[in-house]
Amino acid sequence: MSNFDNQVHFTMQGKGGVGKSLTASLQAQYFTEKCGDVQCFDTDPVNDTLTQYTALKATRINVLNSDSNINARAFDQLMEKLFECKGVAVVDNGASTFIPAMAYMVENQVVDMLQAAGKRVFIHSVLTGGQALSDTVTGLTRMLEVHPAPVVVWLNEFFGDVKKDGKSFQESAVFRKYQDRIQGIVKLERRNADTFGVDMETMVRNKLTFEQALQSPDFGVMAKQRLKMLRSAIFEQLDGIEFDQQLAQA
Repeated sequence: MSNFDNQVHFTMQGKGGVGKSLTASLQAQYFTEKCGDVQCFDTDPVNDTLTQYTALKATRINVLNSDSNINARAFDQLMEKLFECKGVAVVDNGASTFIPAMAYMVENQVVDMLQAAGKRVFIHSVLTGGQALSDTVTGLTRMLEVHPAPVVVWLNEFFGDVKKDGKSFQESAVFRKYQDRIQGIVKLERRNADTFGVDMETMVRNKLTFEQALQSPDFGVMAKQRLKMLRSAIFEQLDGIEFDQQLAQA
């Protein structure tokens, strides 16, 4: 059995358009490389982006009722599937369902339930530079306040440096307050927009995994070299996070 068995990775952020689904797809690709047994779930009722990555074969969980309002009880479907999953589960939760999903998880003590069933639970959240920084920090903070699971913070530099008043996230009050809860930090580094940027944007726009892009004739030799470098940079950071640490025996 793999050390990655029985893990659940929730990706949650209340601000849309910050790369949340991208980070979920990167998690799925990383864990597929590590253990092969990965199941993906998409609960975003508006932009089911993870489902559009055909290679990941994500299951879409419909959380809307007949009048297009969010039905919190629909998350029960997701929980049933998470308990059945023996490998790694990656869940991409939509920005529009951020508050209902958080309320559901708190009300039903989801993290405690999963952990009691022998699963290791992680929550991933994205911080992005630019105008959305404050909103993403707020979303991360709310999550840290209510969920007991370890958190992985993704710093997405696509819109600029993830800094406030010249201070990095690691220098922020949020990090200092919750650093014991933060399992790791992954930086999506901003590189040359005309080379690395175009290659990454093309891959993401077409909902391709790294492996698909590297096999595609639509990417040239140098584009593939840059994508390999980007994949290595991200996966090496994920290697530094103790995802495979065994649960303590009862």
